[in-house]
Amino acid sequence: MVETVGVTAIVRCEVCGRRIRGKTFKAMIEGAKMIVCGGCAKLGSVHWEAQPARRIKRVGKTLKPVKLSSKKPSTPSLVETLEVVEDFGPRIRRARRELELSHEDLGRKIGEKVSVLRKIESGKMTPDHVLAEKLGHALKIKLLVPPSEPKAPSTALSSRREITLGEVIHLKKKKTEATKE
Repeated sequence: MVETVGVTAIVRCEVCGRRIRGKTFKAMIEGAKMIVCGGCAKLGSVHWEAQPARRIKRVGKTLKPVKLSSKKPSTPSLVETLEVVEDFGPRIRRARRELELSHEDLGRKIGEKVSVLRKIESGKMTPDHVLAEKLGHALKIKLLVPPSEPKAPSTALSSRREITLGEVIHLKKKKTEATKE
């Protein structure tokens, strides 16, 4: 930290905050480059020097203006319109075991972490479309299917439901109105 008093600059240690008299040190402490006093310089492991700014030589290439197209928004691809099957975990585990692959082998084959594969198999994590596609291709199984229609809950007349608080209040109002009459 540098303070100016009149014409004189006062340099303070960035660690302890004391005024630095004499030589300042540039030290790397806990990954941060700091200007420190001699006492705090011992806390740093590496001294660093400020590197001069690099000059980048640019080749004289002119850019042409980009013409924005008036295309219609693209329709979602087939993969985006699909969804992951409900029982993806057991399917993946069964297919992996049939191919006699360990989690490590499968992870190497598709470029994925073993921990992610274990979470997917146990059902703690749902694979995204890209990963589901990789797993399906590697294990020769189908994990992406067209979306199924959501099933509406059946409201059978025979099923009994609990009475709501609003209904209780409404019934009490009716009862008090009936007793007043």
